Amino acid sequence: MRASHLPLFTLKEDPKDSQVASHRLLARAGFIKKQASGLYAYMPFGYMVHRNIEEIIRQTMNRYKGIEVHLPLLTQAELWQGSGRWNKMGKELMRAKDRHGHEFALAPTHEEAITWLASTFISSYKQLPINLYQIGNKYRDEIRPRYGLIRGREFVMKDAYSFHANEESLDDTYQLMRKCYREIFNKCSLDTIPVQADSGNMGGAGSEEFMVASDIGEETLLLCDSCNYSSNQEKTPYVADVTYKNSDEPIEKISTPNVYTISDAKKLLNADEQKFIKTVILEDAKNIVIAFIPGHRDLNEVKIKNVSNLGEIKMASEETILKVTGAKPGFAGPANLPVKDQDTVEVSGSNKLVKIFFDTTLENAENMISGANEDHHHIKGLNAGRDFAVINAEDLTLVVEEDPCPNCGNPLKVTRGIEVGHIFKLGNQYTKAANLNFLDEQGRAKIPVMGCYGIGIGRTLATIVEQNHDDKGIIWPEEIAPYKVHLIAIAKSEEEIAKADSFYEDLRSKGISVYYDDRKERPGVKFNDAELIGHPYQIVLGKPFFKENQVEFKLRKTLKKEVISPEEALRRIAL
Repeated sequence: MRASHLPLFTLKEDPKDSQVASHRLLARAGFIKKQASGLYAYMPFGYMVHRNIEEIIRQTMNRYKGIEVHLPLLTQAELWQGSGRWNKMGKELMRAKDRHGHEFALAPTHEEAITWLASTFISSYKQLPINLYQIGNKYRDEIRPRYGLIRGREFVMKDAYSFHANEESLDDTYQLMRKCYREIFNKCSLDTIPVQADSGNMGGAGSEEFMVASDIGEETLLLCDSCNYSSNQEKTPYVADVTYKNSDEPIEKISTPNVYTISDAKKLLNADEQKFIKTVILEDAKNIVIAFIPGHRDLNEVKIKNVSNLGEIKMASEETILKVTGAKPGFAGPANLPVKDQDTVEVSGSNKLVKIFFDTTLENAENMISGANEDHHHIKGLNAGRDFAVINAEDLTLVVEEDPCPNCGNPLKVTRGIEVGHIFKLGNQYTKAANLNFLDEQGRAKIPVMGCYGIGIGRTLATIVEQNHDDKGIIWPEEIAPYKVHLIAIAKSEEEIAKADSFYEDLRSKGISVYYDDRKERPGVKFNDAELIGHPYQIVLGKPFFKENQVEFKLRKTLKKEVISPEEALRRIAL
């Protein structure tokens, strides 16, 4: 391709809103253009890279028994309502109505739609297992779109969905997709870390994320060097680091004027944070959740959301806290709490169900301190069982660096990661909701179980740039690059131009993918653009070429330059 036929749109300055290397470089190199927050258009080079990634995914999925289909982007509300996710997805789900008032969702994922499709033809165990996939647009009304292609409101995903007669068959395909994903990301020159993950709104028995270690990653990963345990922080089980001593100390209410935090209370009472019970009160439109955790730990919002079935998590209002504790914020505790689990409380004209949970580490807690559910008062000497009942005990604690590994007990290490893929064991929640049945070998009606497997293509593209760039620009792996060779002609006379054009045509005739910068620009502009864009090989046709038939050959990855014969350059490119 000639630059005169495909003009460059490079920028000298970074976009004002760019915070990460991939966003900055993809915009500067002319690969993407921002339309609005979280919405990007792909320019020619960007779309070429996107399609190259798609093709790697498509070819690999096909070898691993995937069958490609395509589903509508609009999904009827009835399908989402049937699975229970129409309300559960919250504001992230983009919704629309047609002229007749029928409601639809702009699909952020396609579990409901693919299950409907499967229900139109699956009837026998002989048709199972089957793994259907598509590559198409998805939409999520992200509250904070950022980092360019890494978190947008419109993006392209490869999503696959498998249907099985039993859990053993599901596990076989799950492991097959695990291998398939490692192969895909290896071909994209990405080093991935598979980690145990929370299934979120997808549901199911378990899931695994494919993470790329990165300082800009939005996910916190906990890794164990001793046993190779790896997990997303939101999923990691907490191994208690507290032991309680037997105590017969009596319970005592003490005055704590204007002491609203554990930090202030521990100073006043000269007590360690481990002696406190922390109370966290959350709410959504229908529920109030009261969570009690150790005072020196933080609440894991994903864990509490999973056990309590909260919708959108937010801290409770002062009105709500007063209603359920009888005191201002900062003085709540488990003893003498005015409400009980499953009580109904009216807040701002709406009835909300109260749910109470304790962290499992508090089951044997003794001689503890907490708020007294009375303004400016705390209680000390609290014993679980004697002074309050530990109900709904769950692991609610956020695990952090140096906490014990759940497998071997050695200290965990923390790294940041970008999620590029996610695989799930969904079970039968979607097939059951869709009344999808098949007949087994004995002619009995059974409900199939499902798996789900996703890759964000734009995010993968951006992550490749995060792992492959320098201070001059992008360094594309050969399998992903728009073109293999960036050819630059520094020609002045008509005769030189003709010779450079002939060399370009010779490269093309040999089947080499080449971008030919034939612009009438200064050499420095062409060189800077070549470094910024990042094609794997650069060939410069300058004085050595026109006088001695020698080319300047450069590897973009190493920036090493050599003057060699055209034949030697072709040999190296073909390796």
